[in-house]
Amino acid sequence: MMNNLFSIFDPSTNIFNLPLNWLSTFIGLMFIPFSFWLIPNRHFLMWKFIIFKLHNEFKILLNFNVNKGSTLIFISLFSFILFNNFLGLFPYIFTSTSHLTISLTLSLSLWLTFMLFGWINNSKHMFIHMIPQGTPGILMPFMVLIETISNIIRPGTLAIRLTANMIAGHLLLTLLSSTGNSMSNYFIILLIIVQVLLLILESAVAIIQSYVITILSTLYSSETN
Repeated sequence: MMNNLFSIFDPSTNIFNLPLNWLSTFIGLMFIPFSFWLIPNRHFLMWKFIIFKLHNEFKILLNFNVNKGSTLIFISLFSFILFNNFLGLFPYIFTSTSHLTISLTLSLSLWLTFMLFGWINNSKHMFIHMIPQGTPGILMPFMVLIETISNIIRPGTLAIRLTANMIAGHLLLTLLSSTGNSMSNYFIILLIIVQVLLLILESAVAIIQSYVITILSTLYSSETN
């Protein structure tokens, strides 16, 4: 039973031995609005508004004045995770962010970049960050150990947070839908209502998780400056 349940997360669809499931990662590119229209449509205006708001918020979190292109990496991260989370709710579209292959790759690459930049360019600041101000001398070795462990597990916590939230909602939707065959008509109507409410909840989770992962990545980046 458990093997059949978790098989919905297996990227097994293929034609001519080509893993077509992972191609769903690039479906989000189809929804990026084009900025070459003579009269911008509402889709473009809405996305431009979201990007502008994210740029202002990330600029504040980074604690320094940046130009328009400095927050591009975090806006791109938000867009990538958002599209993959949201599109994974549609039938027959594989949710790539429910696998550690994608989430851990993103979080680990960002974490390594932040660490290399911080220790190479701001080594003194990185050492100071390990010991909070006012820490007694006897506790300093323990604080360094705790901060080091906390720093090392950051990419894992980011990846597991995203993966677990995506898997949990999909599993709940799958479990409820698999019980429909043994229900009466009245319970099926109730089941459909519950499924719709869960789908709305999962849509909100898809947006919130992409925002949370991006905000945490921005905070981790600000600690290296």
